[in-house]
Amino acid sequence: MDINFDLVVKNGRVFTADGQMSIDIWIKDERIAAMGGDHRAEERIDARGMLVLPGAIDAHVHFRDPGPNYKEDWASGSAAAAAGGVTTVIDQPNTSPRTHDAHTFAKKLDIASHRSRIDFCLNGGPGNINELAAAGAAAIGEIFSYEHSDEQLQKILEEAEQAGMLATLHAEDGLIIKEKTASLLSRHDAEVYSQARPAAAEVVAIDKCLGWTSRLHICHLSSAQGLERVAKAKRDGKKVTSEATPHHLFLNIKDYKKQGSYLKMNPPLRSQADNDALWQGLRCGTIDILASDHAPHLPEEKKEDIWEAPAGVPGVETMLPMMLMAVKRNLIGLDRMVDAVACRPARIFGLVGKGSIETGKDADLVIVDPKSISQINADRLHSRADWTPFQGRDAIFPQMTMVRGNVVYDGDVSVSPGYGRFLGKPRIKQKVL
Repeated sequence: MDINFDLVVKNGRVFTADGQMSIDIWIKDERIAAMGGDHRAEERIDARGMLVLPGAIDAHVHFRDPGPNYKEDWASGSAAAAAGGVTTVIDQPNTSPRTHDAHTFAKKLDIASHRSRIDFCLNGGPGNINELAAAGAAAIGEIFSYEHSDEQLQKILEEAEQAGMLATLHAEDGLIIKEKTASLLSRHDAEVYSQARPAAAEVVAIDKCLGWTSRLHICHLSSAQGLERVAKAKRDGKKVTSEATPHHLFLNIKDYKKQGSYLKMNPPLRSQADNDALWQGLRCGTIDILASDHAPHLPEEKKEDIWEAPAGVPGVETMLPMMLMAVKRNLIGLDRMVDAVACRPARIFGLVGKGSIETGKDADLVIVDPKSISQINADRLHSRADWTPFQGRDAIFPQMTMVRGNVVYDGDVSVSPGYGRFLGKPRIKQKVL
């Protein structure tokens, strides 16, 4: 028999659209060419005793490149992603310079194309939206609502809709934040930051923006009240999707006591009751996807006073491992977890070759030993941030990560910078469905 395939992944328990199956995956020319059957391949990977999942899609990362790339760059950020089972990322536009037009988009694309080890998309910021759409931006945003007046926000959302682009919103109302912050500046305990940016700011921003566009994605929901606004919008037939982050699921204001300003983030941590509501929203699908909001800063920056420290925490490498542990602890079902990290992000952001294990899709695979539990340790992570808010927590890290049929991580990062492929497709102005 002739050798028909490049690679076969054999003997694994494969997560497919039809459930978990003991089936071989046959790969040719970077794609899944067959599922099952008796064939031959040049190489084989034995996944006996392992779970084989579709590669995770992290739809919200800040890889800080170009600038300030001493905190992270595409090579280090994509290495962290690969080690955490993430095979595709969508990078946000708030770099230096911001990705607001065709020129800055092209500059970032050139850097990412030479440095990324995994596949990627780029979002465009609220600048020249038509240019960004034509250049292949995945979406417009995250749009920081607190940076804009109501009139500016409405204009941005309308322009994105007219260009056929999904708008992704960081929902916090600037006026509420300004008012609350002014009355709290004399305090310097970490918890004050959550009081300065209350859940009401999230709610008001969501309500306003849902009134200005027919299609919206809400980034990093943080509160029960914000979740209820999204749930109501869905019940009312609005085309709204949303995401949650591991830090808003696993951490809350009680954690300030140990980690202080290291846990400063936007939107901020909230209560255990908010954690519980977000978990329930994720389980039932009201929260569509998981995303890390990987926002690395160095330890010496994070230890500053709560008002001076930069906002954000790293998380691209720990997202899937922590969620696999959550599955093991029955906090969420495996089906819903995979839907949230792979299947649904692919649908929302139009990544037609990604998100599931089936014939014709890119061979993006994560091979996991469900029994291999380890503790998260910053010394073994790959981000330049050199710390993690989840130090010491139990997690299940991948044994192997594959992007388009090639191993990118197998205990060590095994591809060079530049292997990753840009997934954006230049487009013309299109009618919103």
